[in-house]
Amino acid sequence: MLTRRALAGLAAGAALLPGLARADDIPPGPNGQRRRRTQDADVVFPEAGRRPWAAQVPQIRIGLLGGENEADRLGRFEPYRALIERTFAVPTRLFPAGDYAGVMQGLGARQLEVAGMGPAGYAGAWMDTDGGIEPLTITQQGDGSIAYVAVLVVRADSGITSLDEMRGKTLAWADPNSTSGYLIPRFQMRKQGIGVESGQYFSRTGFAGGHEQGVIAVLQKQYDAMVTWASGIGDVNQGYSRGNLRSMVDKGLLRMADLRIIWTSQPIMNGPMAARTDLPAEFRRDFKGLQLALAKAHPDIARQIARGSTLGSVEGWHSDYELFVEMRREEAAARRRRS
Repeated sequence: MLTRRALAGLAAGAALLPGLARADDIPPGPNGQRRRRTQDADVVFPEAGRRPWAAQVPQIRIGLLGGENEADRLGRFEPYRALIERTFAVPTRLFPAGDYAGVMQGLGARQLEVAGMGPAGYAGAWMDTDGGIEPLTITQQGDGSIAYVAVLVVRADSGITSLDEMRGKTLAWADPNSTSGYLIPRFQMRKQGIGVESGQYFSRTGFAGGHEQGVIAVLQKQYDAMVTWASGIGDVNQGYSRGNLRSMVDKGLLRMADLRIIWTSQPIMNGPMAARTDLPAEFRRDFKGLQLALAKAHPDIARQIARGSTLGSVEGWHSDYELFVEMRREEAAARRRRS
């Protein structure tokens, strides 16, 4: 069960998350520390050249989360990979994982140096590595916020218009390590008194294998609904400003007219670009600097990897994700009780 301390943290988080939906309403770091952000005048893109840390980091291996087909991921991230390689004069490789766990395991096995992660994935990897990873930066939305939402979608022709009408229907989760596609919907639905295990409120639940795959499963009538992520800002008829729905619309895989959004979560803190803490501090500092300046110096590349509109990044700390660590612990405890 959640401890009293954990409940206090969750209560604090519940109060914090809605604020993240407002532009520039970004909380300070530990002890009131100022967050550096892309818009700061002193944030400039690093000059090209090999660094002393290259002797300890002979290559930079970047983990790419699943949820999107591999060819599209590699295509979106190739200009980013090439830019990093030119900037630091170190061979840089992309590693697209089949699922979220692949990136988490890659960091734990020291087979990856950095990876963009969701909050739940970061929390799980931090727990698995005993604090062996840390956030570097957090992406800002086009309106300046650092949050997104989970949305539950059904086919537009399904006749389902609300979560109440999902009783007895089938639901696909995106991935067991996804924040928006699993952890947050389960947490918030339980708070509403909805049993989230298969056969409780929903007749059947299962994993779709990713966000994109889950939407396709709904369109193909394999599930009545699934949960995915979206920015929550912009034109809903275009899949919002960024997120899985917008990406699928842009790629011609989805017409929003074919889906209906019937539930939206509270805002969720964006996941971090994270790095292993056993890497040289100078490497982590330089990579953070590149991330912070990316949208200012190379806006097209920043938009590609953000999958939509972005103002850039802000500096991140582990304290931003303590809430998600507590949620992961509660999920693990619930699994132990069920088994």
